[in-house]
Amino acid sequence: MNTQDEIALTEYRSRVGQVLGRSEWLEVSQRMIDQFADVTGDRQFIHVDALAAARTPFGTTIAHGFLTLSLISQMSFSAVPRIKDARMSINYGINSVRFISPVKSGARVRGEFRLQGCAERQQPGQWQSVLEVAVAIEHTEKPALVAEWLNVIVI
Repeated sequence: MNTQDEIALTEYRSRVGQVLGRSEWLEVSQRMIDQFADVTGDRQFIHVDALAAARTPFGTTIAHGFLTLSLISQMSFSAVPRIKDARMSINYGINSVRFISPVKSGARVRGEFRLQGCAERQQPGQWQSVLEVAVAIEHTEKPALVAEWLNVIVI
């Protein structure tokens, strides 16, 4: 699926319980990790010090869990169909998130998006979408994270 795919809201809603799509693979480079550390001020050694991180059970530096979580928005653009006639989609929050497996520097990740629900809100023309997101790590059995992500679709 690509970002140009559009479906009607009724079709989108009919896909509750189904996987909407999987994103393209995305490399989590050390440069990306370092930039995230700079922006957030989280410069814990397991993220930015290759020598010290090599002595941990991870054997190398790992991405911040919040960096991996922040990538779900980017991943969704290549996985989740756009809604015809929608003026915008707004990130409404996360109900839950669990960081399951570390993402090692240089690993590739992708998101799988399953529609859990889509219901009209009190404001007419606004629909709350609930997506179950699992971020897979290439060549790794367990996901990096699982989350329940909320979006508001404005028609």
